[in-house]
Amino acid sequence: MTVKVEGGELSNKEIQAYIDHIQEKTHQVVDELTITVDGDFVDLNYTLVPVPFERIRRITGYLVGTMDRWNDAKKAEERDRVKHSV
Repeated sequence: MTVKVEGGELSNKEIQAYIDHIQEKTHQVVDELTITVDGDFVDLNYTLVPVPFERIRRITGYLVGTMDRWNDAKKAEERDRVKHSV
């Protein structure tokens, strides 16, 4: 994690409190944080570590991510179904 403080100085305890606040609010891990101190106020600019996800679709009544584990009959059922466009 990269932390940058601009316009003033903050203790490690204060910096950690801001990191904890962001992670509690977003439920994600902070990747980069820039804290800009302006008198009694601070601006927090941050980026979060990307969260990998798997796409889940409903195909022939099943929730699936990919069809690579399907047997030949289930793959044929998906291939033969009528696909509707929006």
